[in-house]
Amino acid sequence: MKILLIHQAFAALDEPGGTRHHELARYFAAQGNEIVVITSPINYMTGAEQSAKRVEEMKIGKGEVVIYRVPVYRAFHRSFVHRTLSFISFMFTSIRQALKVKDVSVIWGTSPPIFQVVSAWLVAKINRKPLLFEVRDLWPAFAVQVGVLRNRFLILASEWLERFLLAQAEQVVVNSPGFVEHVRERGARRVDVVPNGSDLDLFSRRGNGSQFRRENGLEGKFVVLYAGAHGLSNDLGQVITAAELLQGHSEIVFVLVGDGKEKANLQRKAEEKGLKNVLFLPPVPKTKMATVLQGADVCLAILKPIPLYGTVYPNKVFDYMAAGKAVLLAIPGVIRQVIEENRAGMAIPPGDPLALANAVLELAQNRALVEEMGQNGKKAIEEKYNRQKLAADFLNIFEQLAIRKY
Repeated sequence: MKILLIHQAFAALDEPGGTRHHELARYFAAQGNEIVVITSPINYMTGAEQSAKRVEEMKIGKGEVVIYRVPVYRAFHRSFVHRTLSFISFMFTSIRQALKVKDVSVIWGTSPPIFQVVSAWLVAKINRKPLLFEVRDLWPAFAVQVGVLRNRFLILASEWLERFLLAQAEQVVVNSPGFVEHVRERGARRVDVVPNGSDLDLFSRRGNGSQFRRENGLEGKFVVLYAGAHGLSNDLGQVITAAELLQGHSEIVFVLVGDGKEKANLQRKAEEKGLKNVLFLPPVPKTKMATVLQGADVCLAILKPIPLYGTVYPNKVFDYMAAGKAVLLAIPGVIRQVIEENRAGMAIPPGDPLALANAVLELAQNRALVEEMGQNGKKAIEEKYNRQKLAADFLNIFEQLAIRKY
């Protein structure tokens, strides 16, 4: 089987950012399939060049992953308008490259951004092949609730495009059970859930956490670590406020690993407040994240207090669990159910820095509970959210889609 994936933010294991699709592509190839990926040469998290290679071929088992990096508008991080221009430029250049790929069995479009699913739909139509639409976030609904998308005309146009693509797709796959009702109400015909999970082999390895602590002056500290994007949705301003509340507890340190357009503002706020208990570190590739996580006591997942965020299954939560780390969760809804059902951490209300500070203090005073929560989370990944098992489920959906008659 030959699968064509169009994904602007495709990141390899040695690059910063989410690597779910890279891991899936490698698994699919190992089972004897060919995965062709069309992506951008620019890392979506850092804005840096990902690779000088415009074509990369990886033999994996009996299969192969072929990656094409096509030109895009590069001023991705300047503003919402520049980001949109980057998405639109990729939409056109990815179509041109995709039409050169022959003998494809299934076209795989993933959103956000939704513009690349337009590319996948058009290529599927021209080639008369089935379209699998993978929904990773509810766009444009999230953008509207966050306040990024405000123009009424653009909202209506975006909602129409979402409905059109969901109705056109022969198969819709969502990564959270919280998304199912939303996509069905908007026209999706066949919907399957392949939840986010994590790679135990990657994260359960005991990275050198003590070295990470030494290198960053964290020896003897209770480390609360956040890893990921520093954007509007991530609400990391709450962390700065919580750190201010905990200044009297010198043993507690918040470590923020990653990048994003809000990072400079967060650093400025921490500096203005004279905070010595907040450390900002640059993003690291997935291959080094195990070492970073092993240097933490508790790992934080946080989003703005927006109702729709109660539908998400954030990747980072499962990575934290795979590393055997207790999760401090400031996100409601379905991911809170995962944490509470598996006793893998502590959940608090989003948007409440006092609750965050109190929870950190409670955990810092109960190290045995923190260790127990971490082990519970690791067990849950092994039994329920193992990336290899989930990849096998996803591959089965592709195989069934490829043999359907249309």
